[in-house]
Amino acid sequence: MSIKQKAIQGVVWSIVRNWGSQAGTLIIFFILARLVEPQDFGLIALANVFLGFMRLFLEQGFGQAIIQREDLEPEHLNTAFWINLAVGVLLAAMGFSGAGLAANVFGEPALTPILRCFSVLFIVSALNKVQQSILERKFQYKTIAARWLVATFAGGAIGILMAWRGFGVWSLVAQQMVYEALGSITLWVCSDWRPGFKVSARHFHDLFGIGVHIMGFNFLTFFNTRINDFLVGYFLGATALGYYTVAYKVLNVMTQLLVNTTRDVALPTFSRLQSDPERFRRAFYKATQLTSTIAFPTFLGMAVLAPELNVLLFGEQWAPSIPLMRILAFMGVLRAITFFKGSVFVAMGKPAWWFWLSVLNATLNLVGFAIALPFGIMAVTAASVIRGYLVFPVGQWAVSKLIQERLSTYLGTFVAPVSSAVVMAGVILIVRAALQDVLKPLELLIVGTAIGSLVYVTMIYLISPKLFTELLGIARMVASRSKTQS
Repeated sequence: MSIKQKAIQGVVWSIVRNWGSQAGTLIIFFILARLVEPQDFGLIALANVFLGFMRLFLEQGFGQAIIQREDLEPEHLNTAFWINLAVGVLLAAMGFSGAGLAANVFGEPALTPILRCFSVLFIVSALNKVQQSILERKFQYKTIAARWLVATFAGGAIGILMAWRGFGVWSLVAQQMVYEALGSITLWVCSDWRPGFKVSARHFHDLFGIGVHIMGFNFLTFFNTRINDFLVGYFLGATALGYYTVAYKVLNVMTQLLVNTTRDVALPTFSRLQSDPERFRRAFYKATQLTSTIAFPTFLGMAVLAPELNVLLFGEQWAPSIPLMRILAFMGVLRAITFFKGSVFVAMGKPAWWFWLSVLNATLNLVGFAIALPFGIMAVTAASVIRGYLVFPVGQWAVSKLIQERLSTYLGTFVAPVSSAVVMAGVILIVRAALQDVLKPLELLIVGTAIGSLVYVTMIYLISPKLFTELLGIARMVASRSKTQS
């Protein structure tokens, strides 16, 4: 099977995984949002800040290094597994003993037992890192899809049942625990790889040479994406963090559906093409153009219809999240064309470039937060989005240098999607203004989405017939592959 065929097959199963699990996640989240208080969501968000930070020491970049290496040996896998497990056990002990101290930092005593439960997840995560990387390297996305779907729906079912019975924040804890545990068990059942005891310092060196830069990037990415959770929770309280978490949850789910579907397959695909610059460049262009063509109208449409979407999905009690959703929609637009940078840097053997770009991101994020904090949660959210747009030209310049293409040529591929999406958003805005007093939220969402989709497709056809034809061809190819796999 060729690289192209493997990539298409990987995209198909990545779509199944992302759309299936995220659709399930959204439904579960909508139900829980009506059964659990905003403060409880805020407590879980604070606990996940602690959990996410500690996990950075577990994720040493070995997974990406395993995917990227051309000459992978069994000792590479063994070394990565046993180091991960040892670190996982150490982190579990530290997390359990330090839970009280972390809770005191936030002034939330209720965090202590939650953090102690979550500490077990360090060991659970350590057990599945290598298994996941092996499956991705082999393009076995069908197995990965099964893992996420089983875990998502089982964890959601437990969480909803407990929330309905009045367990409050503990329903969210149980949901996450079941999700992580079943995901790990599924990987081990579906994978035939088992760790051996033959490890070596040389193989550790091979992995760490790539992984150290990725680990540094992970620290900075955490800082960029989760420091706001920490600071909002610390300065503005758990309730404000709950509203912020709901808005960011929508952004993350939309990103997972629209961007990660193709990004998941990007690293193994790009890595196989690293010695063929022309094919690499074409693959990169196709990935970003396809993703942006779908993501741009979706995020701009979400910005216009955020009030109806929020009320319909979460209820009136989550109304303070509406302006945050609108602001973060513009972060989604940016993610659609920047999420592939990391895959390019790693595949081309330049993870250090990724790291230093993240340093710039982290610095501007902290400065922006410090400036915006006195003005409240909306200003903090806006500052985060503005920071992304300020860093964008620097990152794209670096990518253009690696793929040996002018920045202007690359940006030209987005003219048609951007123009069409802006026109579409304007039409939806007019329709919403005319009908919001006549139609119910669900009806307005359906009408606005239908009209917006028609306008967008028509604009793409008029502005760029070639892109329209290519999208139809990709859709047919994916549909054909889906029928073959089923």
